[in-house]
Amino acid sequence: MKSNSPSNTTRATPKHLQHLQEGFLAFLSAEKGLSIRSTQAYVADVKRFLLFLQKCKIHRICQVSQQHINNHLVQLHQQGLSTRSCNRHLSALKQFFSWLVRQEQLPTNPVQFVDRPRCVSGLPHFLTLQQVEQLLAAPNQAQAKGLRDYAMMTVLYAAGLRVSELVSLHTAQLDLTRGFVTVRGKGNKQRCVPLGQQAMSAVQTFIQEARAQLLDGRNSPYLFVGRQGKPLSRQAFWKLLRDYAQQAGLEKPISPHQLRHSFATHLLEGGADLRSVQAMLGHAHLSTTEIYTHVDRARLRRAYDNYHPRSHSS
Repeated sequence: MKSNSPSNTTRATPKHLQHLQEGFLAFLSAEKGLSIRSTQAYVADVKRFLLFLQKCKIHRICQVSQQHINNHLVQLHQQGLSTRSCNRHLSALKQFFSWLVRQEQLPTNPVQFVDRPRCVSGLPHFLTLQQVEQLLAAPNQAQAKGLRDYAMMTVLYAAGLRVSELVSLHTAQLDLTRGFVTVRGKGNKQRCVPLGQQAMSAVQTFIQEARAQLLDGRNSPYLFVGRQGKPLSRQAFWKLLRDYAQQAGLEKPISPHQLRHSFATHLLEGGADLRSVQAMLGHAHLSTTEIYTHVDRARLRRAYDNYHPRSHSS
């Protein structure tokens, strides 16, 4: 007959950690409203931490201390992860352990006093207006695929979308009469972003002259379609963007996020305020948008030098 002593009932098993991981995944999917991509990233980070615990011979979550979490972050850094990536791991663990406390799996949260690794953010990489024009001129608009690609790049730059938001756009999300696109971004939050005349014209031309040809008799709710009426993947759009950058003679590889950075940078250069840019980018916190304040400062410097009566030596 098996004993019911504490040493037996609390015996460490990796299955215990696996069960918690699966419960956390269910929580993220059902209650947090995160995108599939964000959910996968959170779970991957938690899984990496749980594997670290197993290597440390820790098989029950109640054994985890703040020191274990610090050691894990140090190991990630030693393995070559950037400070930004380490911070992302810490954010995932904070979500995980907060959930465990709410589930009464733990009495206290061992992550709550762990300091975030200090991150020295580099300035966002963006294109000049001339480089944007070169890039947008690359697709062959005599072909259906070229009209689609031109419309996609134009909308990406005109609305500052994330690539995942762009490739998943439905035709129903467009209001070409009033010039808006409705986007569902991170955390399932919805925002409306204006579209300029050039972007609206590019989309209208694509819909009228190319979309039906690409669909080849199929139906699809997606605006920008590829083979068999399916939306392009993020990876496919990334590749075609790099190909067009090469055709345009741009020396450095271009990413979709650089067009998003360019959107924000050029708005601020033109005099837009940070709050408006924050709303259009879909940032939850103004601090995220403040990475672009280098542009605002540069614009203020030019204004000061041009107009202040004592800005120049006599």
